[in-house]
Amino acid sequence: MLLSLLVYLCCGAVAGVLAGLLGVGGGIVIVPMLVMVFGAQGFNPEYIQQLALGTSLASIMFTSISSTRAHHARGAVHWDIWKAITPGILVGTFLGGLVATHMPTMLLKVFFICFLYFVAVQMLLNYRPSAAREMPGKTGTSLVGGGIGLISSFVGIGGGTLSVPFMSFCNVPLHHAVGTSAAIGFPIAVAGTLGYIVGGWSVPNLPAGCLGFVNLWALLGLASASFCTAPLGAKLAHSLPVKTLKRAFALFVVIIATKMLLSL
Repeated sequence: MLLSLLVYLCCGAVAGVLAGLLGVGGGIVIVPMLVMVFGAQGFNPEYIQQLALGTSLASIMFTSISSTRAHHARGAVHWDIWKAITPGILVGTFLGGLVATHMPTMLLKVFFICFLYFVAVQMLLNYRPSAAREMPGKTGTSLVGGGIGLISSFVGIGGGTLSVPFMSFCNVPLHHAVGTSAAIGFPIAVAGTLGYIVGGWSVPNLPAGCLGFVNLWALLGLASASFCTAPLGAKLAHSLPVKTLKRAFALFVVIIATKMLLSL
């Protein structure tokens, strides 16, 4: 248990930095790590992916708060966008979490692997949609939020890989898109966590220390470390060559995705 807790702490520390630095959901790192650690602990393979996704989303609640505070202090959070997108986020992520708890584990793994390759390609090409329009109205923004929330619940992330390009497309400066994305991660995490808790509430033979599909021991390690390191990532985002770091991280994501693919 002590070794597993140390792994959770290390994973949370990395996820916190990434959330603040790159505006990507820490789940990209957290989910594969949890799948590996849960497997090593002998958890039921039928539920490992759901446990990893639910626990990842729960940890993002704490990462998001810490990262948002740091970005808000720099004036990089658009709260008007947050208010408009949150209703759709809440509905889409909660429903997505419920659906995911009843999906076959293999299908969730394949979806996650495909998403990892998508993120890697996006980062390697440094793709940023042209700032071709303004933000849509409240209804349109909320509908987009529903889609972001739905996908985020299937892959256990805070939605940054989707919300940052969307806001960039709508003429929001990149640093502000990253900061606002950190804030958007909180309603995604809350709704997704509730979905995985409710969906896994009556599932028999889950490991000790689980609340539905959220492992509380893993959450403790992830949250305590990521809460401390997210402000560091936000600070570095304003001083380091983020484009270069994204390309390096993309190669790392490709390695993770390929390893998971081969393990299938």
